[in-house]
Amino acid sequence: MTESATFKHQDTELQFPVVHASNGNDGYDISQLLSKTGNVTLDPGFVNTASCESTITFIDGNEGILRYRGYPIEQLAEQATFLEVSFLLIYGHLPSQDELSTFEGKVSNRMMLDERMRELYRCFPRGAHPMQVLASGVMALGSFNRDTLDVHDPDQVEAASLRLIGSMPTLAAYAYKSSVGEPFLYPQKHLSYVENYLRLSFGTPQEEYEIDPAVVKAFETLFILHADHEQNCSTATVRMVGSADASIYASMSAGVNALSGPLHGGANQAVLEMLVKLREEGVDMKTYVSQVKDKKSGVKLMGFGHRVYKNYDPRAKIIKGHADELLRASGKSNALLDMALELEETALNDEYFIERKLYPNVDFYTGLIYEAMGFPAKYFTALFALGRLPGWIAQWREEHADPSRKISRPRQVYVGETERNYVPIAER
Repeated sequence: MTESATFKHQDTELQFPVVHASNGNDGYDISQLLSKTGNVTLDPGFVNTASCESTITFIDGNEGILRYRGYPIEQLAEQATFLEVSFLLIYGHLPSQDELSTFEGKVSNRMMLDERMRELYRCFPRGAHPMQVLASGVMALGSFNRDTLDVHDPDQVEAASLRLIGSMPTLAAYAYKSSVGEPFLYPQKHLSYVENYLRLSFGTPQEEYEIDPAVVKAFETLFILHADHEQNCSTATVRMVGSADASIYASMSAGVNALSGPLHGGANQAVLEMLVKLREEGVDMKTYVSQVKDKKSGVKLMGFGHRVYKNYDPRAKIIKGHADELLRASGKSNALLDMALELEETALNDEYFIERKLYPNVDFYTGLIYEAMGFPAKYFTALFALGRLPGWIAQWREEHADPSRKISRPRQVYVGETERNYVPIAER
């Protein structure tokens, strides 16, 4: 007999089948609620609502667990490359060496943009926010690849997926170059995915860009940590836009725009700005933590706490080590790193934060690394988008492969005015 939960309201009784999870929370299938009762559930922020069944990413916020396709993030971040993880997310299994080499070759062949795309980037005003430029670039990419727009053609979906993965480093680097008014470079086939991205971002036509293996490894790790994170705001946006049969390019562009919000992808910029302000004002960490606890002060501790994690964010643990190694080796931003470490220690030893299970999240240290590498704060979120792209693609493709897929159409509980008669303007 199918396990179910019983719902009762007045004279109506319904059985909601239990959908068992392989890990984590089971779900109650309430799809018949509206048709049987005429009523809906109300769940602001969808914090209790599962919008889909997925096989891609598992998170246990209480235990601090993150797995891609069953593989712990700690193992992937330590041993895999970003393109290896991208393959895993999109195709569902770790690639063999031949599969990975073929995938890398296909991606590399798609890093070059149409020359008119470069001209498009030159039209944006200098100083334009890189996320606005990047979202526009992703959307425009579909216009230059019109033979990959059919969402029901598997070959076109595959071609579009490869085009997006291959072009994204170039699009992101050009968004940065456009914002600072520097010339664009062409990708080089002998460089890896991350190496190409760093050269396209920081290289100049006058001299050869020097590849620092430590920096490459740090960015490989950062991109892996950002590659997917279940049904967050931007991923849910990608799925919702995709549910309307919008092209994969339109869906990815929507994801970029969702990620641009300071409550989502922009948090790492807010952490860096907080630390810089504290340094400039000479505020010690204990005083600041006290101000955070005094809710009347309006002071917030950026980079702490997470909607899902009620334990130490596993991504933050990994990136903290890279931040310490890179920043101390480079000699840059040591004061900010020391402040961050002291702020973390102070907060984690305070009962206020312990009781509320507030721990550093992935954004707490990533901004320090980006800043040390030379990226301006407003560009941080574009780096996040570059890492998150394979997860978005995997989620979009999983949704479209689901035979029970429907266009997303959330309901509401209307609390506005009841019926009123129109009053002519002269009588108002």
